[in-house]
Amino acid sequence: MGNDVAMRVIVVGLGVQGNKRKAVAGKEVVATVDPVQTQADYKSLAEVPLGSYDAALVCTPDDTKIELLTRLLSNGKHLLVEKPLFAADNSMLDTLAKIAREKGVVCYTAYNHRFEPHFVRMKQLIESGRLGKIYRLRMFYGNGTARLVRNSTWRDQGAGVLPDLGSHLLDTAKFWFGELGNDFRVVSANCYENLAPDHVVIASEATAPKLELEMTLLSWRNHFTCDVFAENGSAHIRSLCKWGPTSFCHRTRVLPSGRPLEESVSLVQEDPTWALEYSHFRNLCQARAESDLSDDIWLNSLLRTLSQAAMRQVSS
Repeated sequence: MGNDVAMRVIVVGLGVQGNKRKAVAGKEVVATVDPVQTQADYKSLAEVPLGSYDAALVCTPDDTKIELLTRLLSNGKHLLVEKPLFAADNSMLDTLAKIAREKGVVCYTAYNHRFEPHFVRMKQLIESGRLGKIYRLRMFYGNGTARLVRNSTWRDQGAGVLPDLGSHLLDTAKFWFGELGNDFRVVSANCYENLAPDHVVIASEATAPKLELEMTLLSWRNHFTCDVFAENGSAHIRSLCKWGPTSFCHRTRVLPSGRPLEESVSLVQEDPTWALEYSHFRNLCQARAESDLSDDIWLNSLLRTLSQAAMRQVSS
């Protein structure tokens, strides 16, 4: 199955993410599933004829994912599942990976920001070695969805913004730097407008580089920033394509001191990440790439530990 050959896809869950995935997959979508949305073709996955599709895009709440993924993989279906992929314990994720390998299908967890142009540019700069020793990374990810989350029947619970946006930030840091370890702590967690934490800062002083990650639902203008400080200079991202304009700046240090040399790139364009990620998923399916859920297992353990710490902090 190449990019010029259609893949028959179903979308499971027709919320915000599901409708985005449906739009990108376009004519390859043969059916939709949602127990509540009246425009869905089916109310449950069990109703969809197994022979009618090759892959599923799973965009459901976290508590339903493991059961759905197990059913899909066991029936030999490729799947893309919206982040984060959480489970009560890691053995469940090990089982999913084992089923995927036995059936020769792809189990892919979607982190679309990996396909953000400036995120790719940052990875290339880091891997080039031009920055020298990297000292510290600071990221901020904020949106203004506090009221929407509070009014949701299922979103304003647990650790709130931490698993939602924190999973993106941790995955991005791992995308850029590789193994990070588990030595993270909750610097602060607050419930300003919501029952669940709506502003959280986590950090690790033991990683290389040191990390500080801030996430909030209280940024009334959606925004993202990243600052990387290093031996030979620094690199900076401002905003994402979906909120554009977005900029990338690489500053080269001048010794012993002085204004650094700057290389800047600014983009004003539609968000390309959804289409790029779907194409990547199709390529994995074509190659029947072996699924590796080790990143999900690491995130599952780390975010559960951090979530418990965050909830203890806001309840004390």
